[in-house]
Amino acid sequence: MSDDEREEKELDLTSPEVVTKYKSAAEIVNKALQLVISECKPKAKIVDICEKGDSYIREQTGNMYKNVKRKIERGVAFPTCLSVNNTVCHFSPLASDETVLEEGDILKIDMACHIDGFIAAVAHTHVLQEGPVTGRTADVIAAANTAAEVALRLVRPGRKNKDVTDAIQKVAAAYDCKILEGVLSHQMKQFVIDGNKVVLSVSNPDTKVDDAEFEENEVYSIDIVASTGEGKPKLLDEKQTTIYKRAVDKSYHLKMKASRFIFSEISQKFPIMPFSARALEEKRARLGLVECVNHELLQPYPVLHEKPGDYVAHIKFTVLLMPNGSDRVTSHPLQELQPTRTIDDPDIKAWLALGTKTKKKGGGKKKKGKKGAEAEPMEATNGATTTTEDQEQEQD
Repeated sequence: MSDDEREEKELDLTSPEVVTKYKSAAEIVNKALQLVISECKPKAKIVDICEKGDSYIREQTGNMYKNVKRKIERGVAFPTCLSVNNTVCHFSPLASDETVLEEGDILKIDMACHIDGFIAAVAHTHVLQEGPVTGRTADVIAAANTAAEVALRLVRPGRKNKDVTDAIQKVAAAYDCKILEGVLSHQMKQFVIDGNKVVLSVSNPDTKVDDAEFEENEVYSIDIVASTGEGKPKLLDEKQTTIYKRAVDKSYHLKMKASRFIFSEISQKFPIMPFSARALEEKRARLGLVECVNHELLQPYPVLHEKPGDYVAHIKFTVLLMPNGSDRVTSHPLQELQPTRTIDDPDIKAWLALGTKTKKKGGGKKKKGKKGAEAEPMEATNGATTTTEDQEQEQD
């Protein structure tokens, strides 16, 4: 196939090469997340940890596809963010920022990696403490995680996006928590981190998305944020925004020299994927980015906050809708949780009992490997734990 034909044909999961690239990106981002968690210690600077996460992804992806004829783009698909306590998301500070972590902080780590534009995204919540997580902190993490487990089982061919929206809100309510408004889960395609098919976290009259049905061979980034507060995050300080994405469909003749310089640098280094202003020269970037944003050349990812004292948890995963079922490729095990509430709702229990794999046709028995070799524990709480082996024997 020539490069031109490759461009015309939309690459999806029907291509084994594409599946390999998604899984390779997922393996790298899962290890990067593990590294970031290991760096999270009291008094560690947040900017240093974010930089280590990005550097690891750049280094690992840089080692792949070096000797191929066609240049393959690869690297960070979303900069490492480390949002603490009531800060909801997108906190990835500039080099001059001195913010440090403290014992007991609730950390939301968010990052993504791509190989040839095939993106694996992940977010995880970690509490900076020894021993089990208890009380309302455990409730909010369990709410986000159980909602993620339910979403994994409902994002499947033939189901509708609205089914997922309703279900994750019901899960959060069971833990006396709220799913945050304005958070969207997106279909992802090559070089597209926020595709047109969307799952709304909270249905309300102000936010409408088109009804959509999930289809085989699609890829989704499922993004769930839960809070013990009102679930209506606010932008407190525009100066905290450091992550942007170039709006490829917009054009404008910038007036300021600093803006033109910065926009030219962005167009060369980050033509498609979101990037951190940390990668630009700080003083010049501060001046130039404002004009670029004001004229919609850049889409900002604002740092949002719940009220002080509210607890926020974030879980995001990438799922491939393969012919044999849903394949969640990004995740990290949770700390031990001891929530104050348990799941009694029969609907939620039924959703959690659904398998993620479809039964093989022909009735042949699946070969079992060594005991425990295939079993991947599910992270749902309160006795809802199942293994991959169990799931494969279940049917929707």
